[in-house]
Amino acid sequence: MRRNRSSQCLFGMLLLAAVLATGVTARAQNSVKPTPSPTPSSPPSLEREFFKNILEDQKAIWTAPLHIQRADSKWLVPGSIGLMALFTTDRITGDEMGEFDRQIGASKVVSHAGSAYGLGAVAGTFYLLGRKNKDARARETGMLSAEALVDGLLVSGALKVITRRTRPAGGVERSEFFDGGSSFPSGHSTQVWAVATVIASEYHDRRSVQIAAFATATAVSVARFTGQKHYLGDVLAGSAIGYGIGKYVYHKRHREALGSSVSNLWWPTISPDVNRRARQYGIGLTWSF
Repeated sequence: MRRNRSSQCLFGMLLLAAVLATGVTARAQNSVKPTPSPTPSSPPSLEREFFKNILEDQKAIWTAPLHIQRADSKWLVPGSIGLMALFTTDRITGDEMGEFDRQIGASKVVSHAGSAYGLGAVAGTFYLLGRKNKDARARETGMLSAEALVDGLLVSGALKVITRRTRPAGGVERSEFFDGGSSFPSGHSTQVWAVATVIASEYHDRRSVQIAAFATATAVSVARFTGQKHYLGDVLAGSAIGYGIGKYVYHKRHREALGSSVSNLWWPTISPDVNRRARQYGIGLTWSF
């Protein structure tokens, strides 16, 4: 039985995963700079540019390793070391989790929230409600969520084919890389974190929305491990890659003109409440959630 004999080759995969996780975010933030335009013009709609944008995203994501700089070592080195540490203990932690099965049913239910069709429904709901209510932010959230979802599907699918890691139920060769499996990275984790990051970024002024989005993403990631579908290394790498994709898509595609029409979550709207006939005077406090 091999015991991760391909660790040297795997290290290259770890570097790629780490770069994809955060490198694309830095590229997006550096590339989105306001440039003065001599003549005002309306940019093409996100709907019209959807497939073109996905192609641009994939190019930026897969070429991110070519743009590594010395400053990137502050996250690249510890990130790679952390992933390597998880990979060396994945079989142990996976076998320990395999001794319990009472949580598998609940984990399977939670995992549905990170499925492609579940997240597609979330993106579609945002988009349709945005069109119906003429809510530009909700409409954009739907489009960018769908874009991030497709990017996550493509990236995680490609990495699964490249790494071919055996899942926890793979028998003797479980946890091995380059052995015909599809465990690395966790696709559900990649997808749900990509969509959750877009939603949280769009509604940065709504703490409740941010908490709900990231809590759901965290629950799905944990469920993929407790459901014995992935190892901790698969889940962590998938979550980081998804977060990076979500940040990239938002910073690259967000239309600044949308602004924010929602008041601060923690500060109420104060208005006087006066009824002269009844001689009642007061103050009304309204919170928007």
